[in-house]
Amino acid sequence: NVEGAIREEREKATGHTLRVVARVKAEQRPEIVIYDADNPEKVLDVYHLPEGAFLEVQDGEAVKAGAILAKQPRKATGVTDIVGGLPRVTEILEARKPEDPAVLAEIDGIVEIDSGEQKRGKHAVKVTPIDGEGEPVVHWVPHGRRFLVHSGDHVQKGDRLVEGPLLPHDILRISGEAEVQEYLLREVQQVYRRQSVEINDKHIEIIVSQMSRRVEVTDSGDSEKLLPGQVLDRVEFRREIEQLKKCVKIKDPGDSEFQEGDLVPRDRVELHNEELKKAGQKPASTTKPKEPKSATRLFGITKAAVQSASFISAASFQETTKVLTEAALASKEDPLVGLKENVILGHLIPAGTGFRRLRDAEIRFLPEAMQKMAALGGDTETPEFRLLQGGDDGDGNGQATATAEDRSPSVSDSVGGSEE
Repeated sequence: NVEGAIREEREKATGHTLRVVARVKAEQRPEIVIYDADNPEKVLDVYHLPEGAFLEVQDGEAVKAGAILAKQPRKATGVTDIVGGLPRVTEILEARKPEDPAVLAEIDGIVEIDSGEQKRGKHAVKVTPIDGEGEPVVHWVPHGRRFLVHSGDHVQKGDRLVEGPLLPHDILRISGEAEVQEYLLREVQQVYRRQSVEINDKHIEIIVSQMSRRVEVTDSGDSEKLLPGQVLDRVEFRREIEQLKKCVKIKDPGDSEFQEGDLVPRDRVELHNEELKKAGQKPASTTKPKEPKSATRLFGITKAAVQSASFISAASFQETTKVLTEAALASKEDPLVGLKENVILGHLIPAGTGFRRLRDAEIRFLPEAMQKMAALGGDTETPEFRLLQGGDDGDGNGQATATAEDRSPSVSDSVGGSEE
């Protein structure tokens, strides 16, 4: 239906002449229109043709259901080894935008392809909700892309409308965090499984969790520390929400010392209101503060590492000068709570027995147990005894056991005072 959209090519192997869809202008769209045989003005269906498709029918030819109208040639793919697949793994873990990504349906509904409506060379694909609730969503498809749906098809949120690789950021925005994490895990595993390389999912899941651990504040609510558009760690965001839950917002200060809109700890307000009631004064009325809202952000492993909360860890990876300069300008302090920064400084890592609360703990023996062990003698098989972890910090929840092989020759002289 577009003049100049079809070119003829001669196949060298068979000598047959093939009719191929040529490249046309952006405002034009080659398509095959099926008309009713009994009513030539009635359009039964419309098939849009991508560039490079081979036509199998002639203009005016009668067709039946199931007839092949056009063929889309497949791109030749060579056999690749694991080294050739590693760039694909890098592309996935760096969350890079692929070339010509697919357009995903943003809502559930019925597809309507509008050939007439165009915007900057892109064609409109409208998805209308089935139940009629909500507004239709218009998707803009670049020129020359092969459609995977037709007018009247039912699609679900996240389905591809045109051919092309998926964009992780679109999956996160439309389908949610769980879906994009499963997609990243599946794509990485697919590269290795093609070469019969088995990798446990937990290794990739750790990387994916670090890529999606940061959130962007969409609504700061009543928080005094968060700003719209601010990107921070998910743990810090949750900590701020927990702090807000412990506070109340002053609605009417009454005769109190508070101001309207102040965020005050709940116990402090309750105590102050009791004093006002005893004095016969009007207590302050409060309301629940509005919690902030956020949206998950997806970062590549390089950018995620540079944005670490520890500037020592971030500077050891990439952009050292930039990271240290920003840390100096902001007068940042590194609390050394992660593994990497402690390794760099030569400290014990905060994991296992390296936790600070375990390093500062004291192990004290039960005097009765030690006396009984001394009475049994060295050659007698000694039963296991419970040890209490105690100290000045009052943390006595830890337990351990000691046998005759563990005690030193002078253990009877250190009853109640030995420290490990």
